[in-house]
Amino acid sequence: MDKIFFKGQVLWAQIDPNRHLRHSAYADFCAQARSNMLNKIGLSLEQFAKHHIGPILFREELLYHREIHLDEEIYVEVELTKFNISNSRFSFRHIVFKADGTKSATINVDGAWLDLEKRKLTLIPQEWNHFMDKIPKADDYTEI
Repeated sequence: MDKIFFKGQVLWAQIDPNRHLRHSAYADFCAQARSNMLNKIGLSLEQFAKHHIGPILFREELLYHREIHLDEEIYVEVELTKFNISNSRFSFRHIVFKADGTKSATINVDGAWLDLEKRKLTLIPQEWNHFMDKIPKADDYTEI
């Protein structure tokens, strides 16, 4: 499966005073890429709402490799690096590239699923297990 889940242009509002992509814009691009990926495998926002479940992040790590500037085209790959079957915790790696294939950043996130009514961590519904198989896995993927 293709790992690219976002393509787009860097906008004026995403630039910092140093004239490159601001740090929080990387997180925005990655969140959109994750959302696009979940939609593509069949887990829409409607599915999450139906089950009163939402993702929650515990950690987000950003490693910069190359600057990104105004009007550049970028794309974001998403891959699952870790999944704990017993408690549904997950880790994703996002890699942000310039249009020419230059690796610009690596963003790692760790999270879990939150029951939005109880405000406690929860397992994904059994019927969602097949969706997890559809998510692109990293070469160093670990299942616990």
